[in-house]
Amino acid sequence: MAKKTFDPDKLVLTKPEILEFCDRVLHKWNKNPADNANNILAMNAVKTSVMWTDDESLKAIWSEIIAWTFELLYQNAMAQNQEWADVMKKLKNKK
Repeated sequence: MAKKTFDPDKLVLTKPEILEFCDRVLHKWNKNPADNANNILAMNAVKTSVMWTDDESLKAIWSEIIAWTFELLYQNAMAQNQEWADVMKKLKNKK
C-alpha cells in the first residue's frame, strides 16, 4: 500500500467540516454577542458563502487560504519581534 503524501496546502476537509468550524467559532462569539456583533455577521457571511460554493471552488479557495496562513503568521510574528518557534508552540497549544 502506497503511503499518502502530506500536502499542507491541499484542502481535504469536507464542506460539512468547514461549516462545523464556522459553527464552533460562532458558538464562541455568541457567548458575548454585543462585543462580537460584527464578527458574528461576518462569520455568517463566510458560512453562507461556503454553503453556496461548489466543492471544487471551495477546495481552490480554501487551499489558497491555507497556503497563505503560515506566511501571514510568520510575517505577523516578525512584525512583533517574536521567535517563530514560540508562535508555532502557541498554535499547537491553542486547541
